[in-house]
Amino acid sequence: MHQNRESRVKADNRNSGFRRLRSRLRLLYHSQSPGAQRFQYSVLIVDLAIIAFFIATPLLRDNSAFLWIDYSIAALLALDLGARALASTDMLRWLRQPNVILDIFILMTLLAPTLLVNLGFLRILRLWTLTRSQAMWRPLRRRGLIAYQETIQAIINLLVFLFVVTGFVYTAFVNRGEDGIDGYIDALYFTVTTVTTTGYGDITLPGTGGKLASIIIMIIGISLFVRLAQSIFRPTKVHFPCPQCGLQKHDPDAVHCKACGNVLNIPDSGGY
Repeated sequence: MHQNRESRVKADNRNSGFRRLRSRLRLLYHSQSPGAQRFQYSVLIVDLAIIAFFIATPLLRDNSAFLWIDYSIAALLALDLGARALASTDMLRWLRQPNVILDIFILMTLLAPTLLVNLGFLRILRLWTLTRSQAMWRPLRRRGLIAYQETIQAIINLLVFLFVVTGFVYTAFVNRGEDGIDGYIDALYFTVTTVTTTGYGDITLPGTGGKLASIIIMIIGISLFVRLAQSIFRPTKVHFPCPQCGLQKHDPDAVHCKACGNVLNIPDSGGY
């Protein structure tokens, strides 16, 4: 009887400690307190450093310390995923999110760099998943620069596309053909000239597969460039949800909502 009581007390203490841990992680990841903001900034800086490593991976692969760095980043990413899972209110729902699934896949490429070497170029998609989190955009909101979010997102989308395609071209076409890809810089050069439709022709992808890949790269690349141009030259909008219909963006000097005609009260300060 006494032993059963002690076991229940220990179990309750463990459950209480686990709940406190989850509560603490929720505050760190989602709170706006000064301490939580410092933590979120630190996580963002680490994420950006990891992305820089992913971009430079093809150039560092032959370095003797590459695997140590690779596994260290895998440990960091696994720790971050575990902490975010505990900070979520519904783990199963959290696991079904596309950015989480992509992060798990990236973790697999880090844990098995030799087995999944041909898929390593997809790691740069981590930059895209980073833009899906609110932590990426909170600094802009605090400084009243949220109007530039769409432009920054368009730039990031273009960069992610460039480096994903560069990795694919390098993996699939390196050392194939006389005018083909000899290294990572060649792959990046080919990607940029193809996306911009400059097409010098000094580097080409061999075979029918190479031609089809080039066509797809050009079509998607042009679309992303158009999207970027639109976000830069389109009149600036402010993020101010209409209380009546929920329209998110309006002209800075708008008095009425264009969708429903409701009277707006957009602040003049840089809060939006």
